[in-house]
Amino acid sequence: MDKDDARRQIEKLREKINYHNHRYYVLANPVISDAEYDALMKRLADLEKEFPDLVTPDSPTQRVGGQPLEGFEQVRHEERMMSLDNTYSEDDLREFDRRVRQAVGDQVYVVQQKIDGVAVSLRYEDGVFTRGVTRGDGLTGDDITANLRTVKWIPLKLLEGPLSKGVLIVRGEVYMPKEEFERINKERDEQGLDVFANPRNCTAGSLKLLDSRQVAKRKLAFMTHSPLRPEGWKSDSLYDLLEAVKQAGIPIIPAMCRCRNLDAVLKYIHDWDSERQGLAYAVDGVVIKVDSISAQAELGHTAKSPRWSVAYKYQPEQATTKLLDIQLSVSRTGSVNPVAILDPVFISGTTVSRAGLFNENEIRRKNLMIGDWVLVEKGGEIIPQVIKSIPERRDGSEREFRMPERCPVCGSELERYEGEVAWRCINRDCPAILKASLALYASRGAADIEGMGYMLIVQLVDKGLVKSIADIYDLTREQLISLERMGAKSADNLLKGIQESKTRPFERTLYGLGIRFVGATGARALVDRFKDIDELMDADLDELSEIEGIGPITAQSVRDFFENPRNLELIERLRKAGVNFSTETIEVTDQSFAGLSFVFTGGLESMSRDEAGAEVLKRGGKVSSSVSKKTDYMVAGVDPGSKFKKANGLGVKIISEEEFLKLLEGK
Repeated sequence: MDKDDARRQIEKLREKINYHNHRYYVLANPVISDAEYDALMKRLADLEKEFPDLVTPDSPTQRVGGQPLEGFEQVRHEERMMSLDNTYSEDDLREFDRRVRQAVGDQVYVVQQKIDGVAVSLRYEDGVFTRGVTRGDGLTGDDITANLRTVKWIPLKLLEGPLSKGVLIVRGEVYMPKEEFERINKERDEQGLDVFANPRNCTAGSLKLLDSRQVAKRKLAFMTHSPLRPEGWKSDSLYDLLEAVKQAGIPIIPAMCRCRNLDAVLKYIHDWDSERQGLAYAVDGVVIKVDSISAQAELGHTAKSPRWSVAYKYQPEQATTKLLDIQLSVSRTGSVNPVAILDPVFISGTTVSRAGLFNENEIRRKNLMIGDWVLVEKGGEIIPQVIKSIPERRDGSEREFRMPERCPVCGSELERYEGEVAWRCINRDCPAILKASLALYASRGAADIEGMGYMLIVQLVDKGLVKSIADIYDLTREQLISLERMGAKSADNLLKGIQESKTRPFERTLYGLGIRFVGATGARALVDRFKDIDELMDADLDELSEIEGIGPITAQSVRDFFENPRNLELIERLRKAGVNFSTETIEVTDQSFAGLSFVFTGGLESMSRDEAGAEVLKRGGKVSSSVSKKTDYMVAGVDPGSKFKKANGLGVKIISEEEFLKLLEGK
């Protein structure tokens, strides 16, 4: 291969890897397996090794992939959070051991299970949890402290001991137990929503949520694997430091082992390969680290990875079976998604009979025909995926899958938007779309209609009682009582929930409308710019595109939504029903708090923090979400967060809820 050919291949590989990095780290929605990604990285690294003058600072081999997600404050890491070199080869482990011994002599290794989760860094100051940050690009990550405080596995205060004074930084994995993952996917499937591919994706999606109350509902867990050496720590053993972290109350990865040679490491790897399926969490490999902290420092690191650690990854378990059929499901956005129906096969401890196929192009790319023998594996050891067909085993009875021209649910003609691979049903009356749309509108993050679960929605649609979101507000007690498992009391409670949903904040109503590409964060951004639905409907593309977090694709989607007469009719019906479509304007009743700035932290007992903020605004004051030297009062409720300590450091006056109530009374 000459240099020009190598340059072209390197550029193409970098483009592919950067795309998949974006899918994995930013969108939390990868489209290739870890093994395929690792193969791309290895090919690029090999080419760059052969042609070192083609290596550039922005190559994926020279940095940790990913970037901070939008919507959170960005924080610089105390020390760079590096990724590990991965291998599937025992020969590579022997080479790693040889290099270590050649550089620093014989070493003891700390060996840990490699949990398939999301890497975070936790900071403790004098034993108190003060900040949690995602890995991001390795240098800077997102401050997700509020979300991590909801993870019960993360202690908010350390036990007294040698690590409870000063600063302690621990790195580890936030993950989702298998049982919780299956519960969430079952719930999403019942709601007509796309399911998560594996627990890692579900965890990443959970940590991206801006509402920590929603995060709390997903039972995330945490284990640490890499504490940074705290000031004054005398032992040179990483193993000893991890044991001390465990004693301080922070969970470490179980079954950690100190191995005196590579043979012991390999035995650990083999033993856990057969045992890991019985664990409550997904393990995709084993991490090997030099135990001596001073030897780690001597070995150093490359631009991307430490030289004193390596990750051995298990090959995903695979099996062959027959593709019996390809069926179709319709999502809330109308995308018609093919699903593989498989002859049941046992993989990784469970029987697999269905697998997602994503879209028609994926079926063509994998050369799949109905009746084929196919290779199936579990992505992340949880969600089954069809990897490829086995054409050599065809006998002529197989048949080609053809995407239908009409929706399998309502019979409407399918369309494919320019630049997209998915076929869509654009009939808003399609029962499948309507059910999923109602589920979104009634969800806790939107109208929050207590008692309106998916099974009830199915009854309402199938019986013709609800043909539009607006029909919810026309439901009667008699209609509800006629439904299965709906008594008088349940009907009354549901009607109460429907009535209360009319007063939800504008951004939640907007989110519940299901405008394509507009999630909860996007809805908040739009409401921050436009005070009511009329202003938003009148906004042009340029106005929408200028809003931070609203790109040109989302802006066009918003315009398309409001140019559809049926959507305008829906909004008018909801408006007539009394649904809130404006930001609340608080009338200032006096100027007793004029010039004063308030910050609230912790839970209040007599009112919510939003209500307390409204009381401040009524009196001419200001409410801020962050503490600064300009803050006049911090109102500290139950279990105050990190703002409390910052306010103390800045000398801000801190008052209790009782003292705040006296201020409201003018005392």
